[in-house]
Amino acid sequence: MRLHQKTALITGGTDGIGLATAKLFVKEGARVAVTGRDKNRIEKAKLELGANSLVIAADVRSHDEMAMVSRRIQEEFTALDVLFANAGRAFDTPLESTTEEQYDEMIDTNLKGVFFTMQTALPVMREGASVILNTSFINQTGKLGLSLCAASKAAVRSLAQTWSKELLARKIRVNAVSPGIINTDIIAKMGLSPEEVEKAKSQFSTLIPVGYMGKPDDIAAATLFLASDESKYVVGTELVVDGGISQL
Repeated sequence: MRLHQKTALITGGTDGIGLATAKLFVKEGARVAVTGRDKNRIEKAKLELGANSLVIAADVRSHDEMAMVSRRIQEEFTALDVLFANAGRAFDTPLESTTEEQYDEMIDTNLKGVFFTMQTALPVMREGASVILNTSFINQTGKLGLSLCAASKAAVRSLAQTWSKELLARKIRVNAVSPGIINTDIIAKMGLSPEEVEKAKSQFSTLIPVGYMGKPDDIAAATLFLASDESKYVVGTELVVDGGISQL
């Protein structure tokens, strides 16, 4: 097992990519803590992840709540070997109509959340820990109407590159995984009707060079590689997992 006797924290780990990654990490021998905000998903995750896990209600936008998460991890697991800063938001932010509230929601979740997740987790990380930040293929390609999501994810990519240098003294590796269009509930959260969601998924599939939308498990597998000792020589890299769409 590739994560035998290791401990991991996954933010936004109660659904989608985060939950798929948590399940894979548990299967690979890790003790896993996940965070989430939705009470129903938190309870469901507890059942799906089992006894070798810790499911914590916390908002990555709050420094105090993430500090609480780190204290819980120290109490339960002693220290961290892996951090997957996965929690994020994606929705349309047209330049002409985006509100300050929408701006704050996007930037506070995608950028502030990653920054303070890392800051509060750092004191409980073991030497040689692996950190994976969740970015997006649009951070380099851009996408009509998604300027804030693209910009925030580009900032996260930059954090991975900078932190990979800043934390070398502790042998902590920092990398990023960059998903393409993945079939998760995040599409439904973009304010579309069920019919519009299905239409969007169908359209997405025709755009992707491999011919289909990715699954959360595709990102989980890439994240496992970056979390494990198999990637011990990989530092400051963004691993793009997008079915080739960023090459168009």
